[in-house]
Amino acid sequence: MSNDNIDSQANLNDPNDAANAATETEVTADMQAFYHRADAVIELANNQLSPTSHSGQVGASLLYAAARYSASVASIGFVKGDDLRKEKEDILDFYTKQYRQMLSDNLDDYSQNFDKYIQVGK
Repeated sequence: MSNDNIDSQANLNDPNDAANAATETEVTADMQAFYHRADAVIELANNQLSPTSHSGQVGASLLYAAARYSASVASIGFVKGDDLRKEKEDILDFYTKQYRQMLSDNLDDYSQNFDKYIQVGK
């Protein structure tokens, strides 16, 4: 399983904020591509918002899609389902750790930039 570990306190909604938030880290072309892909997925999710699909529903679908896609990615390289099943706990630990860190970083970013990101009444 590959590890595209990106440590950043960046707002994935804005690659410029992502670049500015990368402290003492040069923003590489790979990092820019990472944020560009994330932004494209966020844009797709935002386009799903409607009077019949609120952010919680869209978020749940996005989380399911991420889990489904991650299971597919994790399965690459295995020859038998039994081999994948034997690695299930390690795979779960890997993805859970990655998601927890990314969510933590983004919650920190949103709390520090709350007024900028969450424009109440606007």
